[in-house]
Amino acid sequence: MFTLSEVASLNDIQPTYRILKPWWDVFMDYLAVVMLMVAIFAGTMQLTKDQVVCLPVLESAISSRISTTQSSENNQLPKYDEAPTEPNEIQQITSPYVTPELPEIPLIRPTGSPMNPSEPSGRRLKNEIKDSGGKKTNLDYQQYIFVNQMCYHVALPWYSKYFPYLALIHTIILMVSSNFWFKYPKTCSKIEHFVSILGKCFESPWTTKALSETACEDSEENKQRLTGAQSLRKHLSNSSEDGSPSTPMISKSGPKFSADKPVVEVPGMTILDKKDGEQAKALFEKVRKFRTHVEDSDLIYNLYVVQTVIKTVKFMFILGYTLTFVTAISFKHVCNPNVEHLIGYQEFECTHNMAFMLKKLLISYIALICVYGLVCLYTLFWLFRRPLKEYSFEKVREESSFSDIPDVKNDFAFLLHMVDQYDQLYSKRFGVFLSEVSENKLREISLNHEWTFEKLRQHVSRNAQDKQELHLFMLSGVPDAVFELTDLEVLKLELIPEAKLPAKISQMTALQELHLYHCPAKVEQTAFSFLRDNLKCLHVKFTDVAEIPAWVYLLKNLRELYLMGNLNSENNKMIGLESLRELRHLKMLYVKSNLTKMPSNITDVAPHLTKLIIHNDGTRLVVLNSLKKMMNIAELELYNCELERIPHAIFSLTNLQELDLKANSIRTIEEVISFQHLKRLTCLKLWHNKIVNIPQSISQVKNLESLYLSNNKLEALPAPLFNLQKLRYLDVSYNCISSIPLEIGLLQNLQHLYVTGNKVDMLPKTLFKCVKLRTLCLGQNCITFLPEKIGHLLQLTHLELKGNCLDRLPSQIIQCRLLKKSGLVVEDHLFDALPSEAKEALNQDISSPFANGI
Repeated sequence: MFTLSEVASLNDIQPTYRILKPWWDVFMDYLAVVMLMVAIFAGTMQLTKDQVVCLPVLESAISSRISTTQSSENNQLPKYDEAPTEPNEIQQITSPYVTPELPEIPLIRPTGSPMNPSEPSGRRLKNEIKDSGGKKTNLDYQQYIFVNQMCYHVALPWYSKYFPYLALIHTIILMVSSNFWFKYPKTCSKIEHFVSILGKCFESPWTTKALSETACEDSEENKQRLTGAQSLRKHLSNSSEDGSPSTPMISKSGPKFSADKPVVEVPGMTILDKKDGEQAKALFEKVRKFRTHVEDSDLIYNLYVVQTVIKTVKFMFILGYTLTFVTAISFKHVCNPNVEHLIGYQEFECTHNMAFMLKKLLISYIALICVYGLVCLYTLFWLFRRPLKEYSFEKVREESSFSDIPDVKNDFAFLLHMVDQYDQLYSKRFGVFLSEVSENKLREISLNHEWTFEKLRQHVSRNAQDKQELHLFMLSGVPDAVFELTDLEVLKLELIPEAKLPAKISQMTALQELHLYHCPAKVEQTAFSFLRDNLKCLHVKFTDVAEIPAWVYLLKNLRELYLMGNLNSENNKMIGLESLRELRHLKMLYVKSNLTKMPSNITDVAPHLTKLIIHNDGTRLVVLNSLKKMMNIAELELYNCELERIPHAIFSLTNLQELDLKANSIRTIEEVISFQHLKRLTCLKLWHNKIVNIPQSISQVKNLESLYLSNNKLEALPAPLFNLQKLRYLDVSYNCISSIPLEIGLLQNLQHLYVTGNKVDMLPKTLFKCVKLRTLCLGQNCITFLPEKIGHLLQLTHLELKGNCLDRLPSQIIQCRLLKKSGLVVEDHLFDALPSEAKEALNQDISSPFANGI
C-alpha cells in the first residue's frame, strides 16, 4: 500500500518536467493510463467465479449402455413422490461407476445450494441426473466443479487466461520507457539542472528588463533611421573599413573604432534591485558553466532516441502477436480432460463466460496500441527529420538587439528543441542569458550603481608629475560617472576587456593621458574625434598585437605612444608601424617587447620621431641597420637587447643627443671613437654591461656632459677620461676601481660624482678642486680618512660616506653650508662625534629646498 505522502510526492514529479514533454509524450502518457485501466479491468474479471462451465457430451456407446441399464432397472426405481426407505435402494439407482464403499455425500444442487433433506429422495435424484437440455447425467455438483477447473487449464487458450496480465506488463514497460530519461542518473542530473536554470531565467526580472530595453532601443533606432542615421552609419563604415593604404591595420586587425550603430540617446536604464542584479549575474555564470558541461556530449538525445525505438519495437511486438490470438478468445470450447475413469465421460463442451467481454477489451487494447504506435512513429520521424543536435537563435536575434546569442549543439540544443514544443517563449527568454551583450548591459547597470561620482572622486590621486590620476582595475566596464570628472588629467584602465568610451568623454577637457592595460577599448565616433584632437600620451599594454585598438593609429595629435606586449618575429610585420604615418605629431615611441630585428619601415613612416626606446626583455636584437635612416632621433635607448658591441648604425645618427645602452652584454667599447662625429651627443649611458676598460679615445667625445659607467667590470679610470671638460655627471659606481686618478681635478664643471661600491681607499686632494660638486657618493669603499679640504666644496648638498672605514669626520665639513643632515649619509656614531656647533649647523633649515640634495 502507498501512503498519501508518497502518492503526493509522485504527483509532484510530473509538473517539474512538463516543459520537456512535447504533446506526443503527453498523449502517450494518457494512452498508457487508459491501457493500464483496461488491463486492470480485465484482470478483475479474471477473479470472478465459474469462468468456465462444462457439460459432458453424451456419446452413442455410452448413452446406449446407460439407457439399457436404466430400462432394466426402471421397475425398481421409485416414483418421484416416493422416497426410498432403505440405503440399498439409493445404492441401486446410482451410477455403476460410483464406488459403493464411499461414504454417502450430501447431494448439491447445480446452483450450489444443498438439497433439502425433507424433499423426497426420488425427486432429488431425478433433479441430479438431468442436464439443462433435459438429458440425464450421473454427475454430482462437485464433479462439475472438478471438470470446470480441469477444462479451464486444458481447453481454455493461454491468451484468454493471461491477456490481462500481459496487457498490464506491457503497459508498465511502455510507461517506464517513456520516462526513463528523466530517471537515468547521467541524464536526470543535467535535466534537473536545466529545468532549474530555465525556470529562474524565465522568472528573472532581468529577462523582462533586457527585452523591454531592446524594444525601446529598436524604436529609437527606427526614429533615428528616419532622420538620416543610415547615411551617417554608411559614411562611418566606409571610413573605417575601406582599407585605404594610409591605414592598413584598420582593415587587417583590431576592432573597428567606429560605432556599429549611430549614437542615439535612449531612455536611462532603470536600476535593478541589488538582489535581482546579483541573481542575474549568478544566472549568467550558471548558464555559461551548464552550456560547457552539456554541449560536450549527446547522451540525452541518444537515450531519448533509444527509448522511442524501444517503444516502437514494443508496439510492433504487441500488435503482431495480439492480432494472432485475438480470434482464440471464443465463447465455446471442447474439452478432453482425460478423467473418464473417474467421471465416466470423455468429452465436455465448455462455455467461457468472460469471452465476450475480454474480446471487447482486447479489441479496445489493440486500438489503443495502434494509436500509441502511430504516435511513436511520428516521434521517430520528428527525431530524424531535422538536426536536433543543433539549435539556432536566429529568430531571437532578429527580434532583439542581442545579435551575439550563440547557436548551441548536442544535448543543450536537444533540450531547447524539446522546450520549444512546450512554449517557444522559454527559449527566447533563456537566450537573453546566452548573450554577452545582455550580460554586459547587466554589468553596466550594476557598475554604475556601485561606482558613483562620489566614490570615483575618492579614488582620484596625484601622480609623480602632480597630475590628477584615476586608476580603474578589473572592472566589468567603465562607469558613466568617470566622464563627469572634467578636471581629470590621467585615466588608467587596466584589465577591463569590455571597456567602451562613449561620447561623454568629450566632457573631460583636461584629459591628455590615457593608459589601456590589456584593455582593447572601443570608442564611439564622437569619442574618437575628441581623443584624436586632444589626447597627447597613450600607453597600451597587450598580449597579442591584434589587441591594439585600430583607432590608436589615427590619433593625429598624439605626442607619446607606449606599446608593451608580444611582438616576436612572426608578428613584426603585423605591428602596423606603417599606420604610424597618420601620427604626424608623434615625438616619442616606446616599445617594450621581444623584437629580434628592428622593423625596417619604422624609419620611413616615423621621420618625425625624436625619441625611440626599445626594451627587449632579454631577446637579442640583431638587425639594426634601419636605425641609419632615423636622422631626427635625439634620444635612443636600447635596453636589455643582448647587444655585445655598440651598433655601428648609431654612428649615423647625427642629431643624437642621448644614447642609453643599459643592461646589454657589451664587453668592449673601442667603437666609442666614432662618437666624435656625433657633435650633439651629450649623454652616454653604458651602465649595467660587462665593460672591462675605457679606451683612450674617450677623450675625443668632447661634448659629453653625462657619462654612466656603473655596474660594469672597470678596474681603473684612464687619464684621458678627465679631458672631457664639459663633463658634469660621472657615474662609475659598482665597479672594481681601486683609486681615483689625480686628473680628476681637471673636471672643473663636474657637479655629480658617483664612486659607490668600489675599492677606493684614499681620496686624492685634487678631487676637492672640483668646487662645483653638488653630489659626492663615496659609500661602500675602503676609505679610512676624509681630508679636511672637504670644506672647499661649498655647493655640496649630498655627501654619502656610509660603508667605509672612517673613524671620524673633519670639523671643516661645517664649511659646506648647503649640506644638511638629510643630505649627509654616514653612520650615526660619526655624526654624533662631530662638534656640537657642526651638528647644530647641519640640523638647521632642514626644510630648505637643497636639504635633500638633488
